Amino acid sequence: MSQEPIKSDKIEKALALFKKRMNRQAVLSFGVCVHCGMCTETCHYYEATKDPKMAPAYKADKVRKIYKKHFDWTGKIIPSWVGARDIKTEDDLKELVDVVFGSCTMCRRCTFNCPMGVDKALIMRTMRGVLTELDLAPQGVKDVSRDQWTIGNQMGVSDEDYLETIEWLNDELKTELDDPSASLPLDVENCNMVYAINPREIKYAPMSLLAAGKIFHAAGESWTLPSKGWDNTNFGLFSGDNALGGHMGKLVFENVQRLKGKSLVCSECGHGYRATKWESPNWSGIILEQPIYNFLEIMVDYVKSGRIKLDKTKNTEPVTYHDPCNLARSGGITEEPRFLLRQSIMDFREMYPNRADNWCCSGGGGAMSMSEFSKRRLEVAKVKADQLKATGAKIVATACHNCVDALMDLIRHYKLDMKVALVGELVANALVMERKAIPVMPAYAADSFLSGFRILVTDDEPDMVAFISAVLGDHGAEILRASNGDEALSILRKEKPSMMTLDLSMPGKTGVEVYEEMKNDKFLKDIPVFIITGQPELRKLIYDGSYPPPNGYVDKPIDEEKLLLNVRKILNLQHEKT
Repeated sequence: MSQEPIKSDKIEKALALFKKRMNRQAVLSFGVCVHCGMCTETCHYYEATKDPKMAPAYKADKVRKIYKKHFDWTGKIIPSWVGARDIKTEDDLKELVDVVFGSCTMCRRCTFNCPMGVDKALIMRTMRGVLTELDLAPQGVKDVSRDQWTIGNQMGVSDEDYLETIEWLNDELKTELDDPSASLPLDVENCNMVYAINPREIKYAPMSLLAAGKIFHAAGESWTLPSKGWDNTNFGLFSGDNALGGHMGKLVFENVQRLKGKSLVCSECGHGYRATKWESPNWSGIILEQPIYNFLEIMVDYVKSGRIKLDKTKNTEPVTYHDPCNLARSGGITEEPRFLLRQSIMDFREMYPNRADNWCCSGGGGAMSMSEFSKRRLEVAKVKADQLKATGAKIVATACHNCVDALMDLIRHYKLDMKVALVGELVANALVMERKAIPVMPAYAADSFLSGFRILVTDDEPDMVAFISAVLGDHGAEILRASNGDEALSILRKEKPSMMTLDLSMPGKTGVEVYEEMKNDKFLKDIPVFIITGQPELRKLIYDGSYPPPNGYVDKPIDEEKLLLNVRKILNLQHEKT
């Protein structure tokens, strides 16, 4: 008789952690699957590949076998009958990493189509938690989690950078609205709303926070941003780390209490809203007395009560809407964005299926941070790409920053003629202001704010170099140009510019390689880098943790307003008053 192999300490720990995570909710999902196959065609991984190994029940069985071995009486007596099996080797653990992190976005579409109510996302998260505690999670997940533990937000934004960005955005808002009373208030006590945001709005997407500020100002809202505990995202949901989930929830809740806010409002982030409203109270042990809302709900109230007025003729391009999984399936928010879009745009086109049955953007469950699975993520995103293409829309609106990034990636990959916008951005664009708003461009044109700055523009597309150079040059910058990576590095070492714009996809040395070489060079590492790209390799620079993330990025195509706004932010420049 052959002997069972001796389990390593890591395997023993994995089994102990798995047993520790069994509770009533988990046992229900682990124990009642009847393998009817109803979930198979609900999964975008299966639908795109037709690989039986991508069927939700098959993937869940990779984890369920451990439950069967230790908790199911039939698995203990006749293990082969019910597929019960232990984790035996570290290769088994690696396989589980690929299954639970690399082939599932925890979108819960399969759960909504399961006649037994099996929550396969819970099964995946249970094993993710085990692997995370064993330090086997993908590097991007570990890096984001580390930043939330140590700095308090998922993009490692320092207190200084956060405060400087709010100050800078305050100036932008006053100038855009031509109203000195407009502001992004910070740490104001006793407001109606404390507004928690996604760090992407500070690091890479200031336009969305400006849009919210514009809407709050138009509504005459009493609101504030907190100086601490402002990140509503929570990677504890994705990593399976309940302690991290509790830590992030506690940061947000304690600062709402500190500021004596009457409510907590989460910005447009699907998982952030779900984690903050429903999961964090369990993880943190704090039951917030104040109600928790999503920004969409607040905007609907503003429109219906007449606090803001909208002119849909300001948004004329055809728009469709992508339902974020954690808002629609796990949050019940489906009609609010549709109401807002129909009030804000001329041509709304529904995609099918929609609402709680909508396909995942392919970037959920923290997938955007896992660069090792990017190829597979984009492959299975074809389901979403086909769905978008069928609408004929030119803009896909959504209400989740994570979905924005995922949708932009798949639009580039499948060469769709579309742009991505948040619902709040379209609402802000449709606002009818009591005071006449002054467009951003004329305000920029009133000064030469880049005078004295030398900017290196690096791109292999001559038209792009010409456009960026013309815009920045018109505002006083001295422009240096490079058409490939080697040329850029040579100019950087010789001229030491104030900042550089960098394309990622170039012949010869790529933008990623240029960036990595800069960060390894003590003379170049502090030069600000603004990525302007049409390629998803950017995820590597943001999430793999090998180097500090870029100072800014936008996706191609880029317009003049977005270019200048980001350059101002990177160089920490304010509008000159005219």
